[in-house]
Amino acid sequence: MKMNKRPLVGAVWAITFLVISTSSVVEGRYHHYHKRQKKVIGNSPLAVEVFPAAPPALSPSLEYSPDPSHSPQTSIPSSPAAAGISAPPTVPSDPYPDPRSSGTSCIFDVTSFGAVGDGTTDDTAAFRAAWKAACAVKSGTVLAPSGLSFMITSTIFSGPCNPGLVFQVDGLLMPPNGPDCWPKTDSVRQWLVFYRLDNMTLRGSGTIDGNGEPWWDLPCKPHRGPNGKSIPGPCDSPSMIRFFLSTNVAVSGLRIQNSPMFHMKFDGCEGVFIERLSISSPKLSPNTDGIHLENTKSVGIYDSMIANGDDCISIGPGCSDVDIDGVTCGPSHGISIGSLGVHNSQACVSNITVRNAVIRESDNGLRIKTWQGGTGSVSGISFQNIQMENVRNCIIVDQYYCLSRACRNETSAVYVTDLEFRNIKGTYNVMNPPIHFACSDTIACTNITMSEVELLPHEGQLVDDPFCWNAYGTQETLTIPPIDCLLDGMPQSLAESSRYGC
Repeated sequence: MKMNKRPLVGAVWAITFLVISTSSVVEGRYHHYHKRQKKVIGNSPLAVEVFPAAPPALSPSLEYSPDPSHSPQTSIPSSPAAAGISAPPTVPSDPYPDPRSSGTSCIFDVTSFGAVGDGTTDDTAAFRAAWKAACAVKSGTVLAPSGLSFMITSTIFSGPCNPGLVFQVDGLLMPPNGPDCWPKTDSVRQWLVFYRLDNMTLRGSGTIDGNGEPWWDLPCKPHRGPNGKSIPGPCDSPSMIRFFLSTNVAVSGLRIQNSPMFHMKFDGCEGVFIERLSISSPKLSPNTDGIHLENTKSVGIYDSMIANGDDCISIGPGCSDVDIDGVTCGPSHGISIGSLGVHNSQACVSNITVRNAVIRESDNGLRIKTWQGGTGSVSGISFQNIQMENVRNCIIVDQYYCLSRACRNETSAVYVTDLEFRNIKGTYNVMNPPIHFACSDTIACTNITMSEVELLPHEGQLVDDPFCWNAYGTQETLTIPPIDCLLDGMPQSLAESSRYGC
């Protein structure tokens, strides 16, 4: 487990204490890899806004546009130019020490504001009142104490607030039990929203449980209708935790489970630090991505375990400078960049590093997926030191991503370049070839580097026919299975392809 450096400011004489953490809710493999660098984004003081009012520029529901595979992106900002893939991106470290240990925190226990914590009483009003009080002071803490179960409805915890705000969950936090119990006036797309905050931390030794099963069983969900076919119609389900238009936020130590849809979303954020999370839902729970990023920059995700029914971590349009280290995924759909370019939109993703990860019992391992007809680019992507265990598609680039047979092959595509796969080892499920590069007919994938890739069948015979289509790259070492289908050099149309960059 990585220990953060926490500065102690004193008088002339100072004594250094070694603070040893003795509790963790996350079971499993943690690492001691790379030192995180702190990135400070803005220091201006923030005024206090009375909860839960939102600025008039935002719609009251704060509705989230779902994954690009389900709806178009109306505004996707361009990412910065891709950095080189030889070094990991600069990411923030934990922006604040534990205020309880420093004696500087004002703790607002929700039970002091009327929360009952019996698992059935609606404690929403108490949480809102505690938030309002903590927001108004420096280093305030909203505390949901251990030993109690709090049920709250869909809520927007809005800023700006004074710096150092902490939302501490040591007990159990949960929403109403399913769509039949969901208040008709509440958004069915989101549950807990943290909006327009700076220097805020969500943490604790407790559990946030989404009571997702009644939502998964809706007949409009995949494989839930008659004969395994979903029934068309409205099928909105709430994501559990969403950070929206926020900076310098940290999430650590929690157990987050059974989300109706995505477990965590970061949308329009900059400076995100995530560590020591346990995220879990059943393997067949639909659309339950573990962590989803969109239009979000400078992100660090460390030493966490994610098991769910969809992407372990999904990286959408407008993301850059993302460092993922020491994450264990599975069962899941792996770590995915995309889907990108839906409905001919522009998508820009750059400088993504994934290292020291385990992916097990998953449909996919490392995946990039784009729609035909999009523009933009995916560049500066590095996968290093990845262990695969019984994964169907270990390495896959799919530029023909489509959810129906109605998709047509189009001339434009998101340009995929500068991909690095180093020390990728383990076993694959022989239902599919372990390596699959399906690139656009007109916009080739370029600068693919393969080194120390050794993938063997989990059971059965070796599948030695990796698939490549219009993919250019090199093998620095012999690869198992051999990848003879990569094209040498660069395509003649590269100059024309460059117009798809960001």
